[in-house]
Amino acid sequence: MTTAQIIIALIGGLIPALLWLWFWLREDKEKPEPKGLLLITFLLGMAVVGIVLPLERLADTLIPNATGTLVAWASIEELAKFAAAAVIALRTKYADEPVDFPIYLMTAALGFAALENGLFLLNPAVVNDAAVSFLTGDLRFLGATLLHAVASALIGISIGLSFYKGWFAKKAYVIFGIVAAIVLHSLFNFFIMRGGDNFFSVFSFIWVVSIIIIFIFEKLRRMSLVTA
Repeated sequence: MTTAQIIIALIGGLIPALLWLWFWLREDKEKPEPKGLLLITFLLGMAVVGIVLPLERLADTLIPNATGTLVAWASIEELAKFAAAAVIALRTKYADEPVDFPIYLMTAALGFAALENGLFLLNPAVVNDAAVSFLTGDLRFLGATLLHAVASALIGISIGLSFYKGWFAKKAYVIFGIVAAIVLHSLFNFFIMRGGDNFFSVFSFIWVVSIIIIFIFEKLRRMSLVTA
């Protein structure tokens, strides 16, 4: 494999992720987040792929049940993306509005998706992802990349909605968001693995969830105006 092939694969992985990132960042018009912090969060999202892949291989070895493996893979990825955002971005003074949390969560998720897509282009066998064998080029970019963003957005939205609530409620909302993200991710992988026309149904469902998230963004934006 040549250096040129590696570069092309990485660029191919970055482009759809950056396009989705640009789209979602437009939802935070009033008070854009610092570009440097967004870049760090994006890079941390990429970095956790190196942790996720061996953990997914381990889960594949330890769990004999295919459904259990799918849930384990989804859990590992969603927790890793959450950690990538939480380790720095969510601890800074810039995460000070309800709308900021889904922004940083999706930034980390799209960093993760960018490298995952790049690895997929290099060699599908490298990425231990349930959908890899059933998706090709553009469909994976549109489906799996958006899935990562939407699933992480569920966690960020849950945190944002709990912004004015007490400590216990905030923890409960975080747990709910993580569980919702894992369920969505698991269902996506499960139906993709079944093949046939399932991909198009799941793909349509992901788009519907995305539209709902856009409307919730508006609610978080209005909540954020209160803190401004």
